[in-house]
Amino acid sequence: MPAVTVENPLALPRVSAPSGAGSRAVLAVSTARRGFEGEGFPVRRAFAGIDYQHLDPFIMMDQMGEVEYAPGEAKGTAWHPHRGFETVTYLLDGTFVHQDSHGGGGVIKDGDTQWMTAGSGILHIEAPPEALVTSGGLFHGLQLWVNLPRSDKMIPPKYQDIGGGRVTLLTSADGGALLRLIAGDLDGHRGPGVTHTPIIMLHASVNPGAELTLPWREDFNALAYGLAGRGTAGTEGRPFRTGQAVVFGRGRSLTIRADAVQESRSPNLEVVLLGGAPMREPMMQYGPFVMNTHAELAQAVEDFRAGKLGVIPAGA
Repeated sequence: MPAVTVENPLALPRVSAPSGAGSRAVLAVSTARRGFEGEGFPVRRAFAGIDYQHLDPFIMMDQMGEVEYAPGEAKGTAWHPHRGFETVTYLLDGTFVHQDSHGGGGVIKDGDTQWMTAGSGILHIEAPPEALVTSGGLFHGLQLWVNLPRSDKMIPPKYQDIGGGRVTLLTSADGGALLRLIAGDLDGHRGPGVTHTPIIMLHASVNPGAELTLPWREDFNALAYGLAGRGTAGTEGRPFRTGQAVVFGRGRSLTIRADAVQESRSPNLEVVLLGGAPMREPMMQYGPFVMNTHAELAQAVEDFRAGKLGVIPAGA
């Protein structure tokens, strides 16, 4: 970790918050709950216990792994449906194969992102390739669920394959942090992900002892999640570490600082930063369906049972 990097961050465009931008205070730090997903691969429920008012428009996020599979251990998911939101899978280590009922799919590996808009309904499957199952190996990634507004719940499904080489690479004012902008706008720079909901998603690697202060849209919420390492959030220096999520309050900038001494397995503080414009619409979830009303959820279940969310391709 991480897969996408550069030898000299100082050659990259630099991002800094404007002078006097109000810094966002830390409202809460929570620890992810451990669990299992799909056919049994380990996850951390990154946003477990956080009130939805602080997450909107995000629904949930799972940190998949980090796990070192022995030969024959690697697991994925079975075919399953989705409606009403988008799934964003960001892989740091390992390989995943995606296939869906609308012809989307492909192989994502170190540093790649798979962006699937479920919209009106889709069936898909995610699985490790046969080579990884046979040989074993390291697997580590994230899956984020992004809500769709009421007006877009039933749009046609869409698939985006964002190779690691396409992410927008930036650095902090002093070059002490490498930023991989996956989606959204940051200080005039745009990530490659096309979103239906105004959001920002980036992965930052912060050198030991370095501080990262970023401009942040005032109408966005702000969340941070520790993928590896230790550090502090906010100018008040609230400690957080691997497997912990930070909820920020209002303001025009946010600050992350890496501890001077990091753990041996990760030389830097690795953190995912997320922000989005809250929809402030009712959000109802039943398993893989996210709609605005209970009646719409019931209709989604009925449509799935009737085969209206797609058909598993022949030979899959």
